Amino acid sequence: MKLDKIDVKILAELQKNGRITNVELAGLVNLSPSPCLIRVRKLQDEGYITGYSATINVAKLGQALTVFTEVTLKNHRQIDFARFVATVEKLDSVMECHLISGGYDYLVKFVTASIAEYQSIMERLIDQDVGIDKYFSFVVLKSPVVKNRVPLATLFDR
Repeated sequence: MKLDKIDVKILAELQKNGRITNVELAGLVNLSPSPCLIRVRKLQDEGYITGYSATINVAKLGQALTVFTEVTLKNHRQIDFARFVATVEKLDSVMECHLISGGYDYLVKFVTASIAEYQSIMERLIDQDVGIDKYFSFVVLKSPVVKNRVPLATLFDR
């Protein structure tokens, strides 16, 4: 499926508000409701839209700790990368895991209740021998800019 400007506008609007009605969305992208709904369903069927969720203000729920962790693996065979990813993707506290170029292998974002919980998770990972050679932790003190939307219009100017 090749996307056009209207498809990209639909995706951009749904990123802003996943609860928007089809009628409202159609108006924003200059379509009538029926063709708009057909496009949204096609975007879902083709995997461009993978789901809808609510953005939660975690700070309102209580204290949470965000830690970015640089991880370097002992070995760099495909099986070593696969074992590490298979292990961390099972951890509820892992929000993101990125294979990175440069001086380390992965950048992992953890959200935990405390530094003690984070350290316990890291100790378990070391004990499980998932191939970690070394890791460096960066505790987030404040997040002045957090965006949940990808700038589709500028990335995919069609």
